[in-house]
Order: sequence, then C-alpha cells, then structure tokens
Amino acid sequence: MIPAVLYAVPAFLLLIVMEVLSYRFLPDDEERGYEARDTATSLSMGLGSQVIGVPWKLFTAVAFAGLYVLSPLKLDPHDWWVWVLLFFADDFAYYWFHRLHHEVRVLWAGHVVHHSSQFFNLSTALRQSWTPMTALPFWLGLALLGMPPWMIFLQQSISLAYQFFLHTERVDRLPRPLEWFLNTPSHHRVHHGSNDPYLDRNYGGILIVWDRMFRTFEPEGEKVNYGLTTNLTTFNPLKVATHEYAAIWRDLRTASTWRARAGYVFGRPGWKPAGA
Repeated sequence: MIPAVLYAVPAFLLLIVMEVLSYRFLPDDEERGYEARDTATSLSMGLGSQVIGVPWKLFTAVAFAGLYVLSPLKLDPHDWWVWVLLFFADDFAYYWFHRLHHEVRVLWAGHVVHHSSQFFNLSTALRQSWTPMTALPFWLGLALLGMPPWMIFLQQSISLAYQFFLHTERVDRLPRPLEWFLNTPSHHRVHHGSNDPYLDRNYGGILIVWDRMFRTFEPEGEKVNYGLTTNLTTFNPLKVATHEYAAIWRDLRTASTWRARAGYVFGRPGWKPAGA
C-alpha cells in the first residue's frame, strides 16, 4: 500500500524551492529562512521516514482491516455524514497522538526529530520520525467504529498534506475566524517554539479547537525561538533520529530503582527522580 501523501511529494519539493526563492528575492530580517545543512538533514529525515513508513503501512493496513472485520459496525462511505465523522474522529485522534508524544518520554524520543530544527520552513515539515510504530494505537478506534481502512489512510494523508503548509514564516495571521478554529502557520509556529510560554502547546492537526477545549492553546505573541530547549549540535540524520533513545538508555543505566527506570521511560521529557 502506497500512502496517498507520497503522490504530493513532488509538489512539496517544488513549493520548498519556491519558498527558498522567496527568501532570495524578498528577504525578511525577522525570518530565519533556510540553511543548507539544516535543509539537507530535513530532506534526509523525510526520505528515511518514507523508506521505513511504506512497509509499515502494510502492517497497519492488516491491523485496521482485522478490527474493521471484527467490528459489528460498517459505515458506508457513500453517506456524506460518514466523511464528516471521519474528519473529526481523525483530527481528534491526531490531537491525542500528538499530545502524548510530547508528554511521554519514550514517545517523545521519536517525535523530537520533528522539533530538532532551529529553522521553521516548509522543509521542516518533512523532518519526520523513523519510528512510526508508536502512532498505530491512536487510530485503531476508527477501524472499530466501522471506518473502512482506505478511508482512514486517505484522511490521514489529507491531514498530513494540510500540515505541510503550516510550516512557514512567510504567512502571517489569517483572518480571525479562520485563526479561531483552524490550525494555522501562526499557531504552529508557537508549537515549534522553545520559549517557555510556547512549550507543549497547539497540538492540533487541521483544527485548533481541541487545544481550546483542553486548554493547550497559546496564541503567537513574543518572537518564537525554534528548536529544542537543548539544541542538537549535529546534522547527522542517524544521530538526529536516535539521540533521545540514546539519552533514555544512558539514564536507564544510571537508575538504581525500578521506579526511576519507569520514570525515565514513561515520565515527561526531562523527568528526574526526586533529589536528583
């Protein structure tokens, strides 16, 4: 099974080139733009994620299909309301997938890849994890609801394609009604910020309403500092992909109790035992 979003890759690359040219001919001192090594790392991470992700989709398809067959519900894709339900269910699943990948360290170890760039541009959207396996549980419920697997995959691809366009400094704020219920470049710049007010905020995929409902929303105010609270000093894609897993392993080796070991794996990123 080939993810539908792969068909958009040529368009993504063309838009990246166009954004690079926009910085060349319309520079803005307030925007960081592109840096060659950083962009190369982002593209390498994106390529690696697809090399791993395409075969993983086969396993995911089997899991979705198995639950769909077992489910007593079978929703008809010819009914318009099924697509509306899918849209909101997928976006809700994405919110919790995204939030927990910030709040649980072993999940963050994969997602941190996406936040490791100190630049924010369209190439950053392609800087993706090489461990997509942790996403599967968050969408299994859609198959149990009777959503055909192909519909789930299609909506996931639509969501990812939409989110590609969020990774830019070239777009300021959209009209206020859109900013209220849609995830926008402004909201997503906050999400990629390492400033204290911006940490762990704005998890939405297409919609920002979940963040407003669950009080994880933060509007863009002060200038965003992109990247991690402790930034990487390497552009090596393998190290970018694995550095947090290596850090977890180092912490586990120093832990003296099972409670500490569990905290280092399942606690929030940055968790330390009392007194440490």
